[in-house]
Amino acid sequence: MKPVTTIVVVLLIIISIAHLLRLIFQVEVIAAGFYIPVWLSIFGCIIPAILALMLWRENSTEIIKTKLIPLKIIRKKDSQ
Repeated sequence: MKPVTTIVVVLLIIISIAHLLRLIFQVEVIAAGFYIPVWLSIFGCIIPAILALMLWRENSTEIIKTKLIPLKIIRKKDSQ
């Protein structure tokens, strides 16, 4: 995995865990005088987790494709 991709996946997982902890411990957040409901952390937990999973899977399929393509080329050359 590329270093930037790894950093983004880790940050998204940390964000997801932070929102999960907010849900578990029912932490109140007030930003600029506005109360932010705890239930919004459901989205803050699920969406970054899905994005991290999608990014990780996309990167792992690219690794598989780049490793398998040279093998197919070598086999075609050997068969001729």
